[in-house]
Amino acid sequence: MSRLADLAERIDSRDARIGVIGLGYVGLPLSLEFTKAGFNVTGFDVDAEKVRVLSSGGSYIEDVDAAEVKTAVDAGTFTATADFGALAAADIINVCVPTPLTRSKDPDVSHMLSAVDEIRKRLRGGQLVILGSTTYPGTTHELFLPLLEETGLRCGDDFLLAFAPERIDPANTTFAVHEVPKVVGGETPEATEIACQVFSTVFDTVVPVTSTQSAEMVKLLENTFRAINIGLANEVALMCDRLGMDVWEVIDAAATKPYGFMKFTPGPGLGGHCIPVDPTYLSWKMKSLGFNARFIELATDINSHMPEHVATKVSELLNEERLAVNGARVLLIGVAYKPDVADMRESPALDIMKILLDKGADLRFHDPHVPEVAIEGVSHKAVELTDQELSAADLVVIVTDHSAVDFDRVVAQAQRVYDTRNATRNVSDGLEKVHKL
Repeated sequence: MSRLADLAERIDSRDARIGVIGLGYVGLPLSLEFTKAGFNVTGFDVDAEKVRVLSSGGSYIEDVDAAEVKTAVDAGTFTATADFGALAAADIINVCVPTPLTRSKDPDVSHMLSAVDEIRKRLRGGQLVILGSTTYPGTTHELFLPLLEETGLRCGDDFLLAFAPERIDPANTTFAVHEVPKVVGGETPEATEIACQVFSTVFDTVVPVTSTQSAEMVKLLENTFRAINIGLANEVALMCDRLGMDVWEVIDAAATKPYGFMKFTPGPGLGGHCIPVDPTYLSWKMKSLGFNARFIELATDINSHMPEHVATKVSELLNEERLAVNGARVLLIGVAYKPDVADMRESPALDIMKILLDKGADLRFHDPHVPEVAIEGVSHKAVELTDQELSAADLVVIVTDHSAVDFDRVVAQAQRVYDTRNATRNVSDGLEKVHKL
């Protein structure tokens, strides 16, 4: 029996050992799902503090219950380590590392390169390597494959390589991890088959595609679709602002159509680990082929300028009260990129805060999930959302609509409110003080 055929049997018997590189919002939930499926999992991370917290049975991710981690650690089915030497014992290695953008908006593949370097140092026959980090089409085939084959081992003969994009949505209580179909594409048909086999132990539905490039493109299409439609919603919001119309009323009315319309809402800008980044990865790749992704470029331009629009509206609303931004007391509610998470990656609130601080605003913020924010190296601590804090602000700006915030009280106590998320839609009293995006 070949080593690769033996791997299939070891997956069925749950004797295959699984490694997960990167224990963040994607890697940690995936690790725990594999332990529930009966596998022993070793999680790898360069952050020693994360390893310490997990090893003690704790969790630093709001979506992951510490009790779940402790159960797996105590049972010996999950081990966290910063020692990548343990990769040699893993039969299946999942790479779940960050894929941000550089300052020049080019893909930053440094984390992936570090991961593949650690893997190839220990690569052996019979292993399956699966990249899950969102990236541009061709990364697995053009970057990972040649580096792994520098070891002298051949993909398809000695080891297998696949791509299976993550579809984690932090704070989503509608769909559990295992309920979201898993897309899988391998470098060879056998890689696809065995990767599907291992993910079928965790996910209710597994969707095979014909190549790693197709699987990479699937993830980019999903989030590019969202980014472009959010860009359209944001542009409609700008139009309605010029026309003196309520964009939220317009969108809600359009959404009553039972076909041909999908509801997307505007906001202060895009944030998170996927939607602001993924379309840029695709656009960058296409530019290298002489193709201009015009829809992506337009949507990116609109979405990236929304924080400036919010800051301009803040200035206009203060001016109506004969106040300058310089010296005005402005209270931001919510700075995380989406409701009910602590994730600040690419949050539009960071740009809004910087613009207002540069203009001299006496800026404060409250976020039930984020205790502190650094803007250009300067730390800003969250304030309690007291009645006094609300009433003392010249303007309250709702940037993120966390469910823990009582927006009835916000409107009742504030002098004036600028709502960029339609968080006050169910507030009945004091709406004359509310101005919306």
